[in-house]
This record gives sequence, structure tokens and C-alpha cells, in this order.
Amino acid sequence: MTGELAAAGAPIRPGSPGRTVAPAERGALRVADRVVSKIAAQAAREALDVLPPDAGPPHATVVVHHGVARVRIGLELEYPSDIGAQCAAVRRQVTQRVRMLAGMEVPEVAVQVQGLHSAQARGAAEGRTQ
Repeated sequence: MTGELAAAGAPIRPGSPGRTVAPAERGALRVADRVVSKIAAQAAREALDVLPPDAGPPHATVVVHHGVARVRIGLELEYPSDIGAQCAAVRRQVTQRVRMLAGMEVPEVAVQVQGLHSAQARGAAEGRTQ
């Protein structure tokens, strides 16, 4: 009878040969905050069309609690540009990539623009003679 129930998809008693284990009893997966922050930083780079040549790469700090990730991204942008649209693109990409790759909900992505790099100022500095 046990074999018939197992074939029908019913759980088999613990200790029985061919035992199926309920998903909740199989264990757990924990993705480290450090890994989620790397995913988020890479996603921010992907979201930006062009990084200023003299800017550092985006960096992320993440707090994960019960499968929910709260992300803070620090980045530098080209000026002039549509800063709001770039930040929105970063939030969307980070949310999507963390959800897809780490399996976490992302209710909050705070984007902090830490610097603006002017192409005009850069060009003027390069054109100066000493």
C-alpha cells in the first residue's frame, strides 16, 4: 500500500525506502549580504549607459532580513544628464537582478549620487597648456 500511495504522490513515512521529503524539510539557502551587494553593484553598472571616465564604479551596501533585501547604491554620473531617469533605471535594474539572481524581494533601492562629472570641465582641463 505504501508503494501505491507514493506513486500517487502522497508522502511516504519517514524512514521508508524511497522517501520523499517535503520542501520545507529539505533545508535552506542563505545568500550572504556581500553577494547581494555585488549583484546590486553590477546591476547598477548595467543600468547606466555610460559612466564618466574619471568616475569610480557604483558600489552597494545591502541589509538582508528574512529574504528581503534593502539596497543602497552609491554612484557618480555624467553632467549634464537626466539624473532622475538614470536613478530610476538603476532602481529598476537592481530590483530585477536581485530578485532574479538571489530570489529576494527588494522593497527599497536608495540611490545616492555621490558626484557629477562635467564633460565640459574635463575638456577644458585637457585643453590647458602648462
